[in-house]
Amino acid sequence: MKTIKAAIVGASGYSGQELIYLLSRHANVEITHLTSRQYAGKTVGEVFPRLQGLVGGMFVEPNADKIDTDVAFLALPHGVAVEYAPALLRKGIKVLDLSADFRLKSAETYKEFYEHEHPAPDLLKQSVYGLPELHRDKIRGAQLVACPGCYPTSIILGVAPALKKGLGKPDSIIANSLSGVSGAGRKVAEEYLFTECNESARAYGVPKHRHIGEIEQELSLLAGSSVTISFTPHLIPLNRGIISTIYMTLAKKSDDVLAVYRDFYKAELFVRVSASLPDTKNVQMTNFCDISVRVDSRTNRLVVVTAIDNLTKGAAGQAVQCLNIMYDYAEPIGIV
Repeated sequence: MKTIKAAIVGASGYSGQELIYLLSRHANVEITHLTSRQYAGKTVGEVFPRLQGLVGGMFVEPNADKIDTDVAFLALPHGVAVEYAPALLRKGIKVLDLSADFRLKSAETYKEFYEHEHPAPDLLKQSVYGLPELHRDKIRGAQLVACPGCYPTSIILGVAPALKKGLGKPDSIIANSLSGVSGAGRKVAEEYLFTECNESARAYGVPKHRHIGEIEQELSLLAGSSVTISFTPHLIPLNRGIISTIYMTLAKKSDDVLAVYRDFYKAELFVRVSASLPDTKNVQMTNFCDISVRVDSRTNRLVVVTAIDNLTKGAAGQAVQCLNIMYDYAEPIGIV
């Protein structure tokens, strides 16, 4: 089977580091280009001692003109990935973007949530939302894959069976999510210092977190009508992991909602439906999304709980899963 050459642009962040680790174990991928403005000229082992001996090579300054690979992962902040994607696509390089630059199909919605015009609106029509459980066929033939955010992954996978099977009312969705600090990225900011985060929990991005746009976009596709949700994210003193609790008013009775969820995801390797409520420790450093569901007959609500690792199923692991689909590799390669 052909070995493909991969570039990771923005390889020194948390998602970039995770990509280096996963791709270094991939039997069909050779990492040939790693960029980092901060660490240009340093080796991978110098910057990330845990990767010493797994990956050779040196970080270089980011420059799309100097990238000559089969595929490029853009592990860059929102608003920066769009500076590289057009040039890479013109060169015939497949792009997997881990930022939010190409997740929304509407330039107007993008402006609403990110508060500036989209620099390349034509590419929004070309991009494919990289959630394999819902868009596998489109991912297979894609040149530009917009990998979902970690919060959207945990919520969309939790709600999808209820909407598709008519269990929950689309106009009643409330989601509360708790995320580890790595979800904010590898940056120095006062609110993410250890003494600020440790032994503390706080809500943020209320009432209009920027990920709401892509969540509502995907849930509207599932429901076949416009969906508006209430979403509150929280920061908790955890390195990595997200747990989401989602509430929906029941649309119809079901004798066994757990069976509905199990049937919906029966062919999905990376979604585990269980009677036990999920725990972030059981998904840490894996590409699994653990899901459980309950009916609250007292309030006539469906309660769904999901857990993922924000750096794997919520970022790098999901991107590698998409890569495997694009190149017709077995989906677990490099991930498990």
